[in-house]
Amino acid sequence: MTALLDVSDLHAAYGAAEVLFGMGFTVARGEVVTLMGRNGMGKTTTIHTMMGMMKASAGRVVFDGQDLSGQPAYRIAQAGLGLVPEGRQIFPTLSVEENLVATAANRFGAKPGWSLDRVYGFFPRLKERRSNMGNQLSGGEQQMLAIGRALMTNPKLLILDEATEGLAPLIRAEIWACLDRLKGEGQSILVIDKNVDALEKLADRHVIVEKGQVAWSGTSSELAADPTLRERYLSV
Repeated sequence: MTALLDVSDLHAAYGAAEVLFGMGFTVARGEVVTLMGRNGMGKTTTIHTMMGMMKASAGRVVFDGQDLSGQPAYRIAQAGLGLVPEGRQIFPTLSVEENLVATAANRFGAKPGWSLDRVYGFFPRLKERRSNMGNQLSGGEQQMLAIGRALMTNPKLLILDEATEGLAPLIRAEIWACLDRLKGEGQSILVIDKNVDALEKLADRHVIVEKGQVAWSGTSSELAADPTLRERYLSV
């Protein structure tokens, strides 16, 4: 498969404290890849650095053949990366519908493109609440809205940071079902989450992050075949 995203030798620091030490991985077109690891190991920092929200001190981010290294965040988003950030970060004083259309775009002529009707088809609860303000939604509804908002940008790569953190089990199951459906439609996805069992079922490949670098990478079957990996890198 052709690499859609190619991150190589990525370094980043908070002041004098370096936190990424040569991160590198790829996501192919139509592939679902995870970043896994304990808290504080550099997963979110990797995403922020890729997205231009944090400056890289070295390394390259190549997306769909375009070198995005050093580009501002809005340019990187316009290149086709859609982020569902940790903590959702929806617009609290805009309605559901206003949140969805605020950053909507179809820069690459995707067919079928994402529209309000299509997002509402994925998340009927959002249609029911379309006139409610963002701060009137439950946590699960806010996460659905954050995913819908990212999809409305018609991303080539959908990135989810802590996809189901803090959500009730039924809502988590709904989010995983949505991501599985998106995968079936050929959507490329990069996802961070702590639910290893769900990630094993959903993803094609996994990248385990330990202290700002890749400690292990492999397929779901390879991860399942080595139970020591969970204890070594993922257990709290």
